[in-house]
Amino acid sequence: MTPSAARVQAAVAATAACLALSACGGDPVTAPATTTPAEPAPRPTATPTSPSPEASPSPSPDGSAPPDGSPSPAAPPSGPVSGPVSPAPTRARTPAGPPPFAARVSRVSRELLPYSWRKGCPVPVKDLRLITLTYWGFDDRAHTGELVVHEDVAGDIVSVFKRLYGWRWPIYRMELVDVYKGDDFDSIEADNTSAFNCRPATDSTSWSRHAYGKAIDINPRENPYVYANGSFAHKNARRFVKRPLDAPGVINPGDKVVKAFERLGWEWGGYWSGTKDYQHFSKGGG
Repeated sequence: MTPSAARVQAAVAATAACLALSACGGDPVTAPATTTPAEPAPRPTATPTSPSPEASPSPSPDGSAPPDGSPSPAAPPSGPVSGPVSPAPTRARTPAGPPPFAARVSRVSRELLPYSWRKGCPVPVKDLRLITLTYWGFDDRAHTGELVVHEDVAGDIVSVFKRLYGWRWPIYRMELVDVYKGDDFDSIEADNTSAFNCRPATDSTSWSRHAYGKAIDINPRENPYVYANGSFAHKNARRFVKRPLDAPGVINPGDKVVKAFERLGWEWGGYWSGTKDYQHFSKGGG
Protein backbone atom coordinates (compact mmCIF):
# COMPACT_ATOMS: atom_id res chain seq x y z
CA MET A 1 0.00 0.00 0.00
CA THR A 2 1.31 3.30 -0.92
CA PRO A 3 1.75 5.98 1.67
CA SER A 4 -1.03 8.09 0.10
CA ALA A 5 -3.55 5.26 0.20
CA ALA A 6 -2.61 4.56 3.79
CA ARG A 7 -3.38 8.15 4.78
CA VAL A 8 -6.78 7.98 3.13
CA GLN A 9 -7.63 4.75 4.85
CA ALA A 10 -6.58 6.18 8.21
CA ALA A 11 -8.77 9.21 7.72
CA VAL A 12 -11.80 7.09 6.88
CA ALA A 13 -11.23 4.94 9.96
CA ALA A 14 -10.99 8.01 12.17
CA THR A 15 -14.21 9.42 10.79
CA ALA A 16 -16.04 6.15 11.37
CA ALA A 17 -14.82 6.02 14.95
CA CYS A 18 -15.99 9.54 15.55
CA LEU A 19 -19.46 8.78 14.24
CA ALA A 20 -19.70 5.67 16.35
CA LEU A 21 -18.83 7.61 19.50
CA SER A 22 -21.59 10.20 18.81
CA ALA A 23 -24.12 7.49 18.25
CA CYS A 24 -23.26 5.91 21.59
CA GLY A 25 -24.01 9.14 23.54
CA GLY A 26 -20.56 10.56 23.75
CA ASP A 27 -19.98 14.30 23.62
CA PRO A 28 -19.49 15.34 20.06
CA VAL A 29 -16.41 17.21 19.30
CA THR A 30 -17.22 20.77 18.43
CA ALA A 31 -15.10 23.55 17.39
CA PRO A 32 -14.40 26.21 19.99
CA ALA A 33 -17.11 29.02 19.82
CA THR A 34 -15.95 32.44 19.05
CA THR A 35 -17.55 35.03 21.44
CA THR A 36 -17.66 38.81 21.49
CA PRO A 37 -17.63 40.91 24.68
CA ALA A 38 -21.21 41.74 25.94
CA GLU A 39 -22.27 45.39 26.06
CA PRO A 40 -22.81 46.71 29.60
CA ALA A 41 -26.52 46.90 30.63
CA PRO A 42 -27.92 50.44 30.98
CA ARG A 43 -28.05 51.82 34.50
CA PRO A 44 -31.66 52.05 35.78
CA THR A 45 -32.95 55.59 36.17
CA ALA A 46 -34.55 56.38 39.56
CA THR A 47 -38.22 57.47 39.28
CA PRO A 48 -39.44 59.85 42.01
CA THR A 49 -42.43 58.43 43.90
CA SER A 50 -44.86 59.95 46.44
CA PRO A 51 -44.39 58.81 49.97
CA SER A 52 -46.75 56.00 50.89
CA PRO A 53 -49.39 56.53 53.60
CA GLU A 54 -47.39 54.23 55.83
CA ALA A 55 -44.36 56.49 55.70
CA SER A 56 -46.15 59.85 56.11
CA PRO A 57 -46.65 61.21 59.61
CA SER A 58 -50.26 62.10 60.32
CA PRO A 59 -51.54 64.73 62.68
CA SER A 60 -52.71 63.70 66.10
CA PRO A 61 -56.35 64.24 67.10
CA ASP A 62 -55.50 67.71 68.38
CA GLY A 63 -54.01 68.71 65.01
CA SER A 64 -50.29 68.35 65.84
CA ALA A 65 -47.83 65.78 64.44
CA PRO A 66 -47.00 62.76 66.60
CA PRO A 67 -44.24 63.77 69.02
CA ASP A 68 -42.01 60.78 68.13
CA GLY A 69 -42.39 61.20 64.38
CA SER A 70 -43.88 57.73 64.08
CA PRO A 71 -45.75 56.90 60.89
CA SER A 72 -49.48 57.02 60.79
CA PRO A 73 -51.49 53.81 60.91
CA ALA A 74 -51.82 52.02 57.62
CA ALA A 75 -54.61 53.36 55.44
CA PRO A 76 -57.67 51.10 55.26
CA PRO A 77 -57.85 48.99 52.13
CA SER A 78 -59.83 50.44 49.28
CA GLY A 79 -63.08 48.82 48.22
CA PRO A 80 -66.72 48.78 49.31
CA VAL A 81 -67.32 50.55 52.60
CA SER A 82 -69.38 48.69 55.15
CA GLY A 83 -71.74 50.37 57.60
CA PRO A 84 -74.71 52.75 57.21
CA VAL A 85 -74.89 54.76 54.02
CA SER A 86 -76.31 58.28 54.11
CA PRO A 87 -79.42 58.66 51.97
CA ALA A 88 -79.30 60.91 48.96
CA PRO A 89 -80.30 64.49 49.80
CA THR A 90 -83.96 65.21 49.21
CA ARG A 91 -85.75 68.49 48.66
CA ALA A 92 -87.11 69.93 51.88
CA ARG A 93 -90.88 70.03 52.08
CA THR A 94 -92.45 73.41 52.65
CA PRO A 95 -94.87 73.36 55.55
CA ALA A 96 -98.42 73.89 54.45
CA GLY A 97 -99.81 77.30 55.33
CA PRO A 98 -103.32 78.15 56.52
CA PRO A 99 -106.14 77.60 54.01
CA PRO A 100 -107.29 80.54 51.91
CA PHE A 101 -110.43 82.37 52.88
CA ALA A 102 -113.61 80.73 51.62
CA ALA A 103 -117.27 81.69 51.88
CA ARG A 104 -120.45 80.02 50.67
CA VAL A 105 -123.84 81.74 50.63
CA SER A 106 -126.88 79.46 50.60
CA ARG A 107 -130.61 79.57 51.24
CA VAL A 108 -131.95 78.99 54.73
CA SER A 109 -134.55 76.40 55.69
CA ARG A 110 -137.04 76.95 58.50
CA GLU A 111 -135.60 73.92 60.30
CA LEU A 112 -132.24 75.66 60.59
CA LEU A 113 -133.80 78.43 62.72
CA PRO A 114 -135.93 76.62 65.34
CA TYR A 115 -135.42 79.36 67.97
CA SER A 116 -134.24 82.51 66.21
CA TRP A 117 -137.20 82.85 63.84
CA ARG A 118 -140.91 82.68 64.54
CA LYS A 119 -144.15 83.91 63.04
CA GLY A 120 -144.45 87.65 63.22
CA CYS A 121 -140.76 88.33 62.60
CA PRO A 122 -140.17 91.39 60.38
CA VAL A 123 -138.32 89.35 57.73
CA PRO A 124 -139.45 86.09 56.06
CA VAL A 125 -137.14 83.07 56.07
CA LYS A 126 -136.90 83.17 52.28
CA ASP A 127 -135.06 86.53 52.51
CA LEU A 128 -132.39 85.17 54.84
CA ARG A 129 -129.10 83.57 53.80
CA LEU A 130 -126.69 81.25 55.54
CA ILE A 131 -123.03 82.22 55.16
CA THR A 132 -120.47 79.49 55.85
CA LEU A 133 -117.06 81.13 56.00
CA THR A 134 -113.47 80.89 57.18
CA TYR A 135 -112.38 82.91 60.20
CA TRP A 136 -109.13 83.23 62.17
CA GLY A 137 -109.30 82.00 65.77
CA PHE A 138 -107.65 83.08 69.00
CA ASP A 139 -105.63 79.88 68.74
CA ASP A 140 -103.92 81.15 65.55
CA ARG A 141 -105.70 78.61 63.42
CA ALA A 142 -108.34 78.76 60.69
CA HIS A 143 -111.90 77.72 61.56
CA THR A 144 -115.23 77.51 59.76
CA GLY A 145 -118.17 79.45 61.15
CA GLU A 146 -121.79 80.18 60.28
CA LEU A 147 -123.84 83.37 60.18
CA VAL A 148 -127.42 84.07 59.08
CA VAL A 149 -128.04 87.51 57.55
CA HIS A 150 -130.46 89.21 55.19
CA GLU A 151 -129.71 88.46 51.54
CA ASP A 152 -129.18 92.20 50.90
CA VAL A 153 -126.11 92.33 53.15
CA ALA A 154 -124.60 88.89 52.53
CA GLY A 155 -122.03 90.37 50.13
CA ASP A 156 -121.02 93.00 52.69
CA ILE A 157 -120.41 90.38 55.38
CA VAL A 158 -118.30 88.22 53.07
CA SER A 159 -116.24 91.24 52.02
CA VAL A 160 -115.52 92.39 55.59
CA PHE A 161 -114.73 88.96 56.96
CA LYS A 162 -112.39 88.26 54.09
CA ARG A 163 -110.45 91.32 55.20
CA LEU A 164 -110.46 90.22 58.84
CA TYR A 165 -109.13 86.81 57.86
CA GLY A 166 -106.40 88.36 55.73
CA TRP A 167 -105.35 90.48 58.71
CA ARG A 168 -105.43 87.40 60.97
CA TRP A 169 -107.77 89.40 63.17
CA PRO A 170 -109.09 86.84 65.68
CA ILE A 171 -112.66 85.79 66.38
CA TYR A 172 -113.37 83.60 69.36
CA ARG A 173 -116.43 81.69 68.18
CA MET A 174 -118.94 81.87 65.33
CA GLU A 175 -122.13 79.77 65.37
CA LEU A 176 -125.83 80.35 64.98
CA VAL A 177 -127.66 81.77 67.99
CA ASP A 178 -129.97 78.74 67.73
CA VAL A 179 -127.16 76.72 69.35
CA TYR A 180 -128.09 78.74 72.48
CA LYS A 181 -131.85 78.32 71.86
CA GLY A 182 -132.03 81.91 70.64
CA ASP A 183 -130.92 83.28 74.01
CA ASP A 184 -128.87 86.40 73.32
CA PHE A 185 -127.45 86.54 76.84
CA ASP A 186 -126.10 82.98 76.66
CA SER A 187 -124.62 83.57 73.21
CA ILE A 188 -122.80 86.68 74.46
CA GLU A 189 -121.65 84.86 77.58
CA ALA A 190 -120.01 82.26 75.31
CA ASP A 191 -118.26 85.05 73.37
CA ASN A 192 -120.11 84.01 70.24
CA THR A 193 -120.15 86.15 67.10
CA SER A 194 -123.67 86.03 65.61
CA ALA A 195 -126.04 87.99 63.39
CA PHE A 196 -129.72 87.22 62.80
CA ASN A 197 -131.97 86.82 65.84
CA CYS A 198 -135.63 87.82 65.82
CA ARG A 199 -135.69 89.83 69.05
CA PRO A 200 -136.33 93.36 70.25
CA ALA A 201 -133.52 95.82 70.82
CA THR A 202 -131.99 95.89 74.29
CA ASP A 203 -134.31 97.64 76.78
CA SER A 204 -136.80 98.38 74.01
CA THR A 205 -140.01 97.04 72.52
CA SER A 206 -138.92 97.82 68.98
CA TRP A 207 -137.29 95.25 66.74
CA SER A 208 -133.53 95.11 66.82
CA ARG A 209 -131.67 95.33 63.52
CA HIS A 210 -130.70 91.73 64.29
CA ALA A 211 -134.37 90.82 63.72
CA TYR A 212 -133.97 92.01 60.12
CA GLY A 213 -130.70 90.16 59.60
CA LYS A 214 -128.87 93.46 59.14
CA ALA A 215 -126.75 93.56 62.28
CA ILE A 216 -123.86 91.53 63.69
CA ASP A 217 -122.20 91.28 67.11
CA ILE A 218 -118.47 90.48 67.02
CA ASN A 219 -116.52 89.08 69.98
CA PRO A 220 -119.10 90.28 72.56
CA ARG A 221 -116.86 89.57 75.55
CA GLU A 222 -113.93 91.63 74.17
CA ASN A 223 -116.42 94.24 72.94
CA PRO A 224 -119.13 94.49 75.59
CA TYR A 225 -122.36 96.45 75.82
CA VAL A 226 -121.66 99.23 78.33
CA TYR A 227 -124.42 101.41 79.79
CA ALA A 228 -124.06 105.17 80.08
CA ASN A 229 -123.29 104.85 83.81
CA GLY A 230 -120.41 102.46 83.05
CA SER A 231 -122.16 99.27 84.15
CA PHE A 232 -122.20 96.12 82.08
CA ALA A 233 -124.11 92.86 82.15
CA HIS A 234 -121.38 90.24 81.66
CA LYS A 235 -118.76 89.80 84.36
CA ASN A 236 -116.35 88.04 81.98
CA ALA A 237 -116.10 91.34 80.05
CA ARG A 238 -114.87 93.42 83.00
CA ARG A 239 -111.33 94.05 81.72
CA PHE A 240 -112.61 95.01 78.26
CA VAL A 241 -114.94 97.85 79.24
CA LYS A 242 -112.57 100.81 78.70
CA ARG A 243 -111.53 102.12 75.28
CA PRO A 244 -109.07 102.38 73.67
CA LEU A 245 -107.70 98.97 74.56
CA ASP A 246 -104.89 97.10 72.89
CA ALA A 247 -105.85 93.40 73.02
CA PRO A 248 -106.64 90.64 70.50
CA GLY A 249 -110.17 90.78 69.08
CA VAL A 250 -110.90 94.24 70.51
CA ILE A 251 -112.55 96.92 68.36
CA ASN A 252 -111.40 100.49 68.93
CA PRO A 253 -112.67 103.84 67.60
CA GLY A 254 -111.35 104.50 64.10
CA ASP A 255 -109.50 101.18 63.75
CA LYS A 256 -109.37 99.08 60.59
CA VAL A 257 -112.34 96.92 61.60
CA VAL A 258 -114.58 99.97 62.04
CA LYS A 259 -113.35 101.43 58.75
CA ALA A 260 -113.96 98.16 56.88
CA PHE A 261 -117.64 98.27 57.88
CA GLU A 262 -117.96 102.03 57.35
CA ARG A 263 -116.86 101.72 53.73
CA LEU A 264 -119.95 99.58 53.12
CA GLY A 265 -122.37 101.87 54.96
CA TRP A 266 -122.46 100.09 58.33
CA GLU A 267 -122.55 101.90 61.69
CA TRP A 268 -120.67 100.96 64.83
CA GLY A 269 -122.35 100.89 68.26
CA GLY A 270 -119.14 102.18 69.86
CA TYR A 271 -119.96 105.62 68.49
CA TRP A 272 -123.34 105.82 70.19
CA SER A 273 -123.75 108.62 72.72
CA GLY A 274 -124.27 107.46 76.27
CA THR A 275 -124.58 103.68 75.93
CA LYS A 276 -121.74 101.97 74.01
CA ASP A 277 -122.30 98.73 72.15
CA TYR A 278 -118.73 97.91 71.10
CA GLN A 279 -119.64 94.53 69.59
CA HIS A 280 -122.42 95.84 67.35
CA PHE A 281 -122.41 96.78 63.65
CA SER A 282 -125.62 97.44 61.74
CA LYS A 283 -126.73 98.67 58.36
CA GLY A 284 -129.53 101.18 58.37
CA GLY A 285 -129.02 102.37 61.94
CA GLY A 286 -130.14 100.94 65.26
